[in-house]
Amino acid sequence: MSGLRERWRLKAMHTIQERALDLFDEKGFGAVTIEEIAAAAEVSPSTVYRLFGTKEGIVVVDEFDTMSAEELDEIVDPRDPIGSLLRAVRADEAAPERSFGSQDAGDDAPAGKGPWRRVRYHFTEPSVRMAACASADRTSQRLTPLVASTGQLSETQARVATNALVFGYFAALEQWYLDGGDRPISDYVEEGLRPLRAIWPSSDHEDPA
Repeated sequence: MSGLRERWRLKAMHTIQERALDLFDEKGFGAVTIEEIAAAAEVSPSTVYRLFGTKEGIVVVDEFDTMSAEELDEIVDPRDPIGSLLRAVRADEAAPERSFGSQDAGDDAPAGKGPWRRVRYHFTEPSVRMAACASADRTSQRLTPLVASTGQLSETQARVATNALVFGYFAALEQWYLDGGDRPISDYVEEGLRPLRAIWPSSDHEDPA
């Protein structure tokens, strides 16, 4: 039963995010209400609030936020978190259906195709940017103990390095958006995080760029 509930939850999140992005693209982020999103997704407003918390959360929340600690351990190599991040980004680029927001946004949305459709709202809507930064901070809080567990870094170094990784990814994503989104985001992530390779050398099993 728990598996069925989880599948329902992910499907509901996908549908809500898709319908919300349709409305945001059509009317503008600020003009859309939770009630309109719920009606378009054929769910109750309380379901939207329960799954995403806020309208900004609809844009910001992704599958990483829903992962358990055990699932996080499976996908993140604490000795090479850059490699883990790059593999995840490349997987999303290769399989857009994995993302909640995978539907094309239309010709008026540069850098808004496929799984990155919602990215432009991170950098055009101040409230969404704040929510994205708060999400990045939560991600860093979750990753720091994993990074520290290897013993490669002190707790202070692990916290600083993990924040550099997470917010460096956010900065790479912004540069990708500002450049129009023509190149793969993984190119920007790999280039932007390259200085951190002094801390985390590439692991042998990392896929080639």
